[in-house]
Amino acid sequence: MINRMTDKGNINGLVLEGGAMRGLFTAGILDVLMENGIVFDKAAGVSAGAAFGCNYKSHQIGRAVRYNKEYADNWRYKSYRSLLLTGDLYGADFCYHKLPDELDVFDKKTFAEDPMEFYAVATDVMTGLPVYHLLKDGGDEDLEWIRASASMPIASRVVDINGQKLLDGGITDSIPLEFMEKQGCTRNLVILTQPEDYTKHQYKAFKAIAAALHKYPALVQALKNRPAMYNAQKAYVKVREDEGTAFVLRPSQALNISPLEKNPDELQRVYDTGRKLAVEKLQMIIDFLG
Repeated sequence: MINRMTDKGNINGLVLEGGAMRGLFTAGILDVLMENGIVFDKAAGVSAGAAFGCNYKSHQIGRAVRYNKEYADNWRYKSYRSLLLTGDLYGADFCYHKLPDELDVFDKKTFAEDPMEFYAVATDVMTGLPVYHLLKDGGDEDLEWIRASASMPIASRVVDINGQKLLDGGITDSIPLEFMEKQGCTRNLVILTQPEDYTKHQYKAFKAIAAALHKYPALVQALKNRPAMYNAQKAYVKVREDEGTAFVLRPSQALNISPLEKNPDELQRVYDTGRKLAVEKLQMIIDFLG
């Protein structure tokens, strides 16, 4: 097992990009790391990176791919029907209550006891700025923060937590490497869900999205700025990778999976792609983390 704060007091961080069902690539990597006893001091997850990555702190190997395959065709989990009936493409009650409390139980006790700090990244729709919330105990409020982190604009209702109105963290900080460095992390394992040559472009339906969200002008501006922000963050990750302070795991090609994918074999394919890469790079990861 790799201990926390090894090798001259270095602090090891874990950075998890989102990407809806591309997040199963991340889940595959994280399961291999857990199987090999690799731990981190701090982690930050965005959107699916938070929703699936929280299982790292609860030590639940295989949980993310298991429940995604089991409920892939359940409209209450993810569907346009859910969007029409509840306002959320990913059903809030099912995903953040029924599933973790009853169907595939989230281990809140282990989550609370594990010393790794885990931040969920969301976007404040009133300010258009990122919000970094340190999850505490895996309880209902933490799950609401994870829900907020993963609530895509238009496809989700705005999440209100203690008066703060929130949506998807990927709008304002898709790859929170700089945030982790500010938390003192000197070595960061960064898991991306897009290949190295990917470039983000403006939404084709941006004008329609902007019109639908006109009550939140700061959010609209953040959405307008998102391609430039994302591409700059990818460039920053590459700089840190070349300098040797970040170790980056990314798919070699586009994962090509829909946010509403219902085929369990496709979900397993993306998960296995992450597992395969983690196994191939395992010794390099261990060496990097010290």
